[in-house]
Amino acid sequence: MSEEPALSNPRFVDELKTFYKRRLRVRLDASTLILALTLTTLTLMGWTFFRALRPIPLLLDQHPLTILSNQTTVAGVLNDAAIALAPEDIVFPALDAPIPDNQPIAVRLARALQIQADGDTFARRTQSKTIDDALRQVGITLKPGDRVLADGLTVEPTQPIARTNGDPPLNIVVQRAVPIQINDNGAVTTLYTTAPTLGEALRQAGLIVYLGDYVTPDLGTPVAPGWQVYIRRSRAATINVDNRTIRTRTRGETIANLLVQEGIELKDKDYTLPAATDPVRDGITVQVIRVREEFNTESEYIAYETVWQPDPTMEIDQRQVTQKGVEGVKKRTIRILYENGREIKRSVDREWIEAAPVTQIYSYGTKIVKRELVLPDGSTATYWRKLRVLATSYTAATSGKVRTHPEFGITATGMRAGVGIVAVDPKVINLRTRVYVPGYGLATAGDTGGRIKGKRVDLGYDEANLVLWYKWVDVYLLDPPPPSDQIHWVIPDTPKERYTH
Repeated sequence: MSEEPALSNPRFVDELKTFYKRRLRVRLDASTLILALTLTTLTLMGWTFFRALRPIPLLLDQHPLTILSNQTTVAGVLNDAAIALAPEDIVFPALDAPIPDNQPIAVRLARALQIQADGDTFARRTQSKTIDDALRQVGITLKPGDRVLADGLTVEPTQPIARTNGDPPLNIVVQRAVPIQINDNGAVTTLYTTAPTLGEALRQAGLIVYLGDYVTPDLGTPVAPGWQVYIRRSRAATINVDNRTIRTRTRGETIANLLVQEGIELKDKDYTLPAATDPVRDGITVQVIRVREEFNTESEYIAYETVWQPDPTMEIDQRQVTQKGVEGVKKRTIRILYENGREIKRSVDREWIEAAPVTQIYSYGTKIVKRELVLPDGSTATYWRKLRVLATSYTAATSGKVRTHPEFGITATGMRAGVGIVAVDPKVINLRTRVYVPGYGLATAGDTGGRIKGKRVDLGYDEANLVLWYKWVDVYLLDPPPPSDQIHWVIPDTPKERYTH
């Protein structure tokens, strides 16, 4: 009896299916587990990495940046910031130094240059601040007249070099000036130029060539080193005469010939600068000076003197003119010399006194008359002089000294500033004089002030009870008067009281 094939047996097939389903389930469960573990590990690593990041300040070519990094050295931070360094770049602190805590990492990148000079082209990186410094660094010395172009534009060699991160190389071209010798009517000079033609070189140098001038080589000839250029000119001349300017060219030998050519005549004392006999030089300027003289008579007033005379019959502070002053007159004849209408010299030809001045005489009173003054409390006081003055007020705090000053609050007489002490001009009221000021009361002239001059009085107050004054009042000087030689008989007439209506 033959055996039945296994695949044709239904029971065998069912068992086989069950076996493979179990194996597949086991494989799927293992792969999922491994994947889950891998993702978890990567997540933990990423969380740990980002947790370790910290902001680190950078200063890149003076531009502030902030980089997140977990590096511990300057080199590591710059690597995280993707900042590639060249040997010419400058980093502070050093690359192997730890990251500083109290300052940013400073990076100064060298600027890339492409230099064309003297037939060579080469690339450099530099920390130089200016173009001429960069050129000297590579051994290129600029000579007089050389031209420097930066990215196609003519620049001054002292122009600063910008350092912006990512800029393309700065293209610097040095055009060497070519020396040519100029013989200009015998005046030999050496000119350094970068101009392409002789005519352009002369124009840049400010040498004007006229149609009548002879120049060799031709103005359109390209400039070449070592050239000798000859210019033979007609002589240019400028004449300033009679408020006009004549610009001309001449072959005349002397200035006199030039004036005749232009029809200019010299009269009387007229003259020229330079002299008419001098030779004409190229570019000469001739001044024609027209000369005339004048005689004038002038009058000058002579101020009269003022004399003060005491008068014992007049009361103090009274004054009168006993002789009116008259100005004198002095006359002189003045000789005035004009050149081209402008006065250049004035001298006295003759001088005399036409009328002598008359002295003005003032008489002032020296008679002292004592009078009684009734005070607000009903008592009386005797005064010998009454003055009309401008009254202001002050305290120790407004007198110009700080509180810590050893003399704070001490007056010019040693008294303490406050109520009852007033500041005066000692040339008007003697210090220590007893006075009465209506509205203020009895006081002693015990202080002075830089602004208290003439008919002024500054009333003293304590800081707590300051009353502001600024008005004209009568001040009474109380008995007794000082000795006669200490009385200020004539006092200043300032300030002046203004009356309003």
